[in-house]
Amino acid sequence: MMPRQIKILAIESSCDETAAAVVVDGRTVCSNIISSQIALHTLYGGVVPEIASRKHIEKINQVIEEALREADTTLDDLDAVGVTYGPGLVGALLVGVAEAKAISYGKKIPLVGVHHIEGHICANYIENKELEPPFLCLVVSGGHTHLVKVQDYGTYEVIGRTRDDAAGEAFDKVARAIGLGYPGGPKIEKVSREGDPHAIEFPRAKVADGPYDFSFSGLKSAVLNYLNGCKMKGIPVVQADVAASFQKAVVDVLVGNAVKAIEEFQAERFAIAGGVASNGVFREAMRDACTKKGVKFYHPSPVLCTDNAAMIGAAAYYDFMAGRRDGMDLNAIPNLKLGER
Repeated sequence: MMPRQIKILAIESSCDETAAAVVVDGRTVCSNIISSQIALHTLYGGVVPEIASRKHIEKINQVIEEALREADTTLDDLDAVGVTYGPGLVGALLVGVAEAKAISYGKKIPLVGVHHIEGHICANYIENKELEPPFLCLVVSGGHTHLVKVQDYGTYEVIGRTRDDAAGEAFDKVARAIGLGYPGGPKIEKVSREGDPHAIEFPRAKVADGPYDFSFSGLKSAVLNYLNGCKMKGIPVVQADVAASFQKAVVDVLVGNAVKAIEEFQAERFAIAGGVASNGVFREAMRDACTKKGVKFYHPSPVLCTDNAAMIGAAAYYDFMAGRRDGMDLNAIPNLKLGER
């Protein structure tokens, strides 16, 4: 007899995407609906928390209905509802958490709170069916840069993290400074194709007391200083060269720390995740580094790198199978640490 399939409705609303998905057994995505607010926040040059929360309230019911319809399922067919409860923007998180609690209470199905970064890591399971822990994972997004030892499903050790700006945040700030606007990551990647990554030598920060930690605020300041210097001296700024040189500096630091960790922990598998993992230059540099070390390399496709609910459904499944259940007291925790419950 075939074991019964576990079907989970997942909800993600930690920042500026309202998303819902139906996921079976943690790895099969029946639907993955994302309503993005990028066009709205572009007007302001970044995410405005109050506007994000209001948009989530407007969109969440229709996104869930669409996810159920596309998966040809109903709330009565579900085994559990999973939801991101941190980290993220508190107002945005609360919308998803309240919705998930309402469904759990109304339908009397288990509620599973999911850590957003765990979701990013678990995105790798969806397209790489053979991937199982243990492995190393580098999560690089707008709000996070984490180097994580994935010891087992739901068991993580953060061995490196950013001391200041996340890599994606630096992309956004530099993009704004060179006149590209928001969102920075895709725009810098596009423009940098026309530029010379060796044109300007920007610094690569090393953190003395944390060999796997990251720091990007000095790099961001160096770019701003360079731009100011050009302005004062009347030297024209080549936007593509600044973008390419900045991007190379970020990628060099990310890959450098990853390779150090691969060597020290003798990792056989390495994965990347998060919004910046959709950056082609970073992906290829990481793939080359892994190939040289004889390490298997994994990454989600771009739609699963950015915030989505399918990854939350994958994480919720493994938490659910481990017996994790949350009560009606589940709350949004904006600065939730990975591994905390």
